[in-house]
Amino acid sequence: MTAPLTPSQPPPNDPDWPPPPPPLLGPAGDPITAAEVVQGIVVTIASAVAGALLGLLWLWQAPHVKLISDGKGVYLRDSEGEAAIGADGTFVLLALAFGAAAAVLVFLLRRKGGVPLVLGLAAGGVLGSLLAWWLGSSLGPTANVVAHAKQVGPNVTFDAPLELNMAAAAMLAWPLAATVVHLALTALLGPRDPEPEGPWGP
Repeated sequence: MTAPLTPSQPPPNDPDWPPPPPPLLGPAGDPITAAEVVQGIVVTIASAVAGALLGLLWLWQAPHVKLISDGKGVYLRDSEGEAAIGADGTFVLLALAFGAAAAVLVFLLRRKGGVPLVLGLAAGGVLGSLLAWWLGSSLGPTANVVAHAKQVGPNVTFDAPLELNMAAAAMLAWPLAATVVHLALTALLGPRDPEPEGPWGP
């Protein structure tokens, strides 16, 4: 005599099948709420808009490469200068400062932290860096070097376009600084989960 076979799956008309998917959980195991998602979006937008200020500061602070023309070609005024590297370094240092400041501000406003805030800091940092790069390059000297050289005339020094030679690395400075600083502040100064009570009390 054999035992009756049980179906491996509930019938299609079973209201409890299939089971609902598990909710998205934050770092503390709490479900991610719609309010936290909205906060992450706000952080993304605010960080992206702040990229305009980064672009203006980069344009103001970055050293400019000097060019000169002899009427036939355009040459570096100082072939051994480090202005091109200085422009990249200025952008990276400013981006690191903006990322750290954004992380501190977000932590002070929302000490609990959460995945949406971290994602918002990272995405906003990338968007802000892209905006800063575009704005600084657009407001700086023209990219048409030949036309600029003809305009100023031969043997006259003029500024080269403001460029990023290590653009990919520079774009990561802000989001990396923002996420690392925010995670560090949350781990060191964030609210702690209550300890479970044992048989002799907490």
